Amino acid sequence: MSEFFAQGGYAFFIWGAYGMAVLLLVIEVMQLRAQRHALFIRLNRLNRMRELDPNQ
Repeated sequence: MSEFFAQGGYAFFIWGAYGMAVLLLVIEVMQLRAQRHALFIRLNRLNRMRELDPNQ
């Protein structure tokens, strides 16, 4: 089992690459959630503005 984690002496580079990929995926998901949240806030603001506009 320790041979698996050692990866033939290249463990630092291999596990570092896996770690970087996971980190970037987590950041991507967080960014998409933040953009989605901002979009819903904008849409709610637009709906409130339309409800208050007497010309419609």
